Amino acid sequence: MNIFNPLSKIVLSRWYWLLLGLMAISAEIVALFYQYYLDEPPCVLCIHVRIWFLGLFCVAILGYFLANHQKLRFIMPLLSIGIFAGLAERSYQLYGVEQGFIMGSCDMTSGLPAWFALDKWIPAIFEVQTTCGYTPELFFKITMAEALLVYSVLFFVLSIGLFLSLFLKSSD
Repeated sequence: MNIFNPLSKIVLSRWYWLLLGLMAISAEIVALFYQYYLDEPPCVLCIHVRIWFLGLFCVAILGYFLANHQKLRFIMPLLSIGIFAGLAERSYQLYGVEQGFIMGSCDMTSGLPAWFALDKWIPAIFEVQTTCGYTPELFFKITMAEALLVYSVLFFVLSIGLFLSLFLKSSD
């Protein structure tokens, strides 16, 4: 029995993509809860993380509808790898600023191009409101930056494994 066959079934399942979409929406809801209810305004790196989660949500929706599409089934897992890589990079920057070993990567502008000005189109979600420096504690003294870094790296590795399982299954 091929060990990759059960893993490839996961990435071809609509449940997997639904779960990723729900996780992306949940992350956005948590961020908005901290922003509006706990009065923790977002910095530019936090906004970039929100944008990566928006991208994950979009890919999850496409993955849900295209999971069994023969010609496109490699694209969504590959896109999720890219999204988790970008999310891990932004989370690492956020963690580095919080811990003090990365300096000068934060200002009050989003850095988004005019053709993708989410901060102007939807300022309630994507407007930079403070400079970087710390992230709030979530639970057990784990900060948001620490949780995001662990989450993004774990899902980056998982996404690579799922993509490889799909690739190896098709080469059988």
